[in-house]
Amino acid sequence: MEIKKLKERVCQAIEANAQEIIDLGESIFAEPELGYKEFKTAEKVKRVFESLDLEYQDEVAITGVIATAKGKESKAKIAIMGEMDAVVAPGHRCADKETGAAHSCGHHVQTATLLGAAIGLIRSGVMSELSGDVAFMAVPSEEPVELEFRNQLIKEGKIAFLGGKQEFIRLGHFDDIDAMIMNHSSGGDKVTAGGPGGMGFVAKLIHYIGRESHAAAPFMGINALNAAKVGLTAVDAIRDTFKDDDGIRVHPIITKGGDLVNVVPADVRIETFVRGRNLPAIEDASFKVNRALKAGADALGAEIKIYDIPGYMFAFEQARLKNIVHQNFAELIGEDRIVPGHGFTTDANDVSNLVPTVHATVGGIKGVAHSSNYEVDDPQLSYIVASKMMAMSVIDLLADGAKEALAIREEFEAPMTKEQYLKEWGKLDI
Repeated sequence: MEIKKLKERVCQAIEANAQEIIDLGESIFAEPELGYKEFKTAEKVKRVFESLDLEYQDEVAITGVIATAKGKESKAKIAIMGEMDAVVAPGHRCADKETGAAHSCGHHVQTATLLGAAIGLIRSGVMSELSGDVAFMAVPSEEPVELEFRNQLIKEGKIAFLGGKQEFIRLGHFDDIDAMIMNHSSGGDKVTAGGPGGMGFVAKLIHYIGRESHAAAPFMGINALNAAKVGLTAVDAIRDTFKDDDGIRVHPIITKGGDLVNVVPADVRIETFVRGRNLPAIEDASFKVNRALKAGADALGAEIKIYDIPGYMFAFEQARLKNIVHQNFAELIGEDRIVPGHGFTTDANDVSNLVPTVHATVGGIKGVAHSSNYEVDDPQLSYIVASKMMAMSVIDLLADGAKEALAIREEFEAPMTKEQYLKEWGKLDI
């Protein structure tokens, strides 16, 4: 069957199930969960896969779920991905009362559109016309937050990376993938087919260790909070040594400032990223930040422990795959609503260095990302257009003997192998 008719069928199936897709997204929105804790969301994903008679693997990287739909033959394999985790925005109307988690970055939409594309491809019956398979991946933990919690999971051997996609790479779930497509919500009524670059980062978990004493006798203690204040002041003092073009950003938070007001603080915890536009600049800034933080400990006679955790890489684009997404957006909503994209700080960047990847953006959101006023304003655009785009792109890739997917795989010159990624970026012994 010709590609146009296959796309018509899959779009009709998505439209026929539009309310189900939207309701699913709103259900996830109402029950936000932080990374590596998305147990309720994973259950919702599994129920949809079961309704589609798709076998799935769950508990992938703790909460991830992967289902695979088979085509009439398996010449290529495409991944469609959606993120499940929330951020912290305690003032949001749908924030979890205990954790402060809220879907203020649109990952509820991502999960719903992942399932929307699955619904379209399965219920339309078009998979039987395609020469490849599709892996539907619900992935945990894109937001690299709660560093102390994540670092503990690393120590326990449950994960090795902050991000869920990084864990999927480590666990081998991209070993047989020929291309990956996903989308991210954005404001306004425009879309992008992804953008270059983005910002990478290294994460830091900092522990200042002092000596407790009664606050009325501070000379008997070592004030870890004062050590932290000196260290953070030193970080501020070196900011003008960072080159503007490198885009270095350092944004620490103190997650623990002591134990009691009448005890000299002896246990102070800080989390921060060192972001930048290129790896040499990040490495240089990371060294300088560590040196400044250590100066605070030296000044007060405290101890300091700094845990550097691999963050996210920079995006690497595959033009031919990006053009497929662009053309499908143009067919769905018109060329005039497609704008140039820009890179994200996301673990999808890591995937793009190993596998051809598109990280598109789709409008329909009002409010500011990671804030208390973030909401879906245009569900047709956010949920339905995005679902259609991904399903239509799968058809382009896997129709006609998977000719397009095979060509993209042949053209792609990956910047890294999986082994290089795990050793050089992840610092893992493999």
